[in-house]
Amino acid sequence: QVQLVESGGGLVQAGDSLRLSCAASGRTFSSYVMAWFRQAPGKERDFVASILGNNISTAYADSVKGRFTVSRDNAKNLVYLQMNALKPEDTAVYYCAARRSSILNRATTWYDYWGQGTQVTVSS
Repeated sequence: QVQLVESGGGLVQAGDSLRLSCAASGRTFSSYVMAWFRQAPGKERDFVASILGNNISTAYADSVKGRFTVSRDNAKNLVYLQMNALKPEDTAVYYCAARRSSILNRATTWYDYWGQGTQVTVSS
């Protein structure tokens, strides 16, 4: 069983930056592919970024490519989402997700573990 806890959300202005963190329980963190999803009010939960345990292989949604960076610290059981040049359309609840695997995947249904989410609000 893996527990995930996100932090770092908040209210920022367009063009600002934020870094989200996700703390994971467990002793085999590097065996898990980690991902970030987001869900805006009235919309489906969408893929944002994912990263393999090697901290090298990553994937991004087209809408955030070049602005967001996913990374992880396996020694600390942490995964990060650095968000730069934020836009109002980035406003959403951001969720951390995990699955024990060595494959990147963008489907919400593929991940086994989820955090409770952290709100990111970007004002124009």
